[in-house]
Amino acid sequence: MIKLGICNELFEDWDFAKVCSTVKGLGYDGLEIAPFTLAPLITDLSNERRSELRGIIADEGLETIGLHWLLARTEGFYLTSPDRATRLATGDYLRALAQAARDLGGSLLVLGSPKQRNLLPGVDARSAVGYAAEVLSRISPELDGLGVDLCFEPLAASETDFINTCDEALELIGMVGGSRVKLHLDVKAQSGEAGASVPELFRKHAARAGHVHVQDPNLRGPGMGDLDFAPIMRALVDAGYSRYASVEVFDYSPGALETARLSIACLREARRAATTRTHS
Repeated sequence: MIKLGICNELFEDWDFAKVCSTVKGLGYDGLEIAPFTLAPLITDLSNERRSELRGIIADEGLETIGLHWLLARTEGFYLTSPDRATRLATGDYLRALAQAARDLGGSLLVLGSPKQRNLLPGVDARSAVGYAAEVLSRISPELDGLGVDLCFEPLAASETDFINTCDEALELIGMVGGSRVKLHLDVKAQSGEAGASVPELFRKHAARAGHVHVQDPNLRGPGMGDLDFAPIMRALVDAGYSRYASVEVFDYSPGALETARLSIACLREARRAATTRTHS
């Protein structure tokens, strides 16, 4: 069965233990973490604090899903830079993030970070794919030993000019190789793909996906807009996807508690309907 998670940056300025107890109390299975909520750089987070945070999550009966917003609010890292030193530093930092995800009890990284992958002046799309493949290939061999998947996220053209479709992401993933480099699916991002609906894209690509983010295209949580999540959940179930669907929102104005509450109610009903239909 698909498990339900939520991303922690929604709970701005909340005590970490309170976030965990609230998320568990609402019925979520796991917590996904933005590194910038823990430290300016993940390398600043001590081993002692990593162990403490992992314990807080586990004590609440939650799972650590992993890390996302990997390069947000950092400097000196860039996925498609023509500068080799920058690419090396980016690969090294992604390795540090994978190690941190492991230390926190998680098993995945979601690489979106549009501002650290947009095409730079003088860099064409084909060269950028090569640069990105080089960065990801730097850490791909180590992911097995860490037990961590790296999930690359195609994003809408309104967010980035580099890798906008699932097919483009899969081309990059194929260049990198390794069973631990996977596709990431996102409702908002795939809403921007032309030629197919979100359920159609999810049904087509879920077998290659390591993770899924869910939100309404209005940037609020599932059930807080016009999008029907039942066909989306049904597509995932039909495709055999049984990992996490994590709530990731960008409009926090309804409040963290209300967003988390309405989102899980919507997703539970959509999951129930999808599972019932599948087994009927």
